[in-house]
Amino acid sequence: MTERSVLHDTFTIERTYPATPSRVFAAFASEAAKDAWGDSSEAEAADPPGTSEFDFRAGGRERFSHKYEGRTYRYDGLYYDIIPDQRIVYGYEMYADDVRISVSLATIEFTKDGDGTALTWTEQGAYLDGIDGPEAPELRRGGISEQLDGLVPYLERGASDSPA
Repeated sequence: MTERSVLHDTFTIERTYPATPSRVFAAFASEAAKDAWGDSSEAEAADPPGTSEFDFRAGGRERFSHKYEGRTYRYDGLYYDIIPDQRIVYGYEMYADDVRISVSLATIEFTKDGDGTALTWTEQGAYLDGIDGPEAPELRRGGISEQLDGLVPYLERGASDSPA
């Protein structure tokens, strides 16, 4: 029998962006926008055409896969609560080669901060069976932090690349 374990972790990441809450929120609300800023890693897409999904609404799903260092990772998310320009709450599962490695709940809050936006990302994760090792929570925090850093140049480019 395989040894089972769960490692729990909660983290919060705060960023301030040089754009209004509606502009920052919009960067999360469309697949094209998220593709433009959301992944700065060296992963390659693994989805056969037509298998990824992006349905940004309460009850909607976001699904995609990518290959990284010889493994196929799959993301399967469900949006629970979306308040335009204010918050997004969603849960997601991560799989490595079709084995569930984590289940997380994330809340993203957008608040006006002077001429910009303060973003607060809070995530609670259950990292399963040690598949990603004891550093799994720190790896997740680092990956999300890297993605949020990618949002800065996207927003600085201005409204010309805003989703329609």
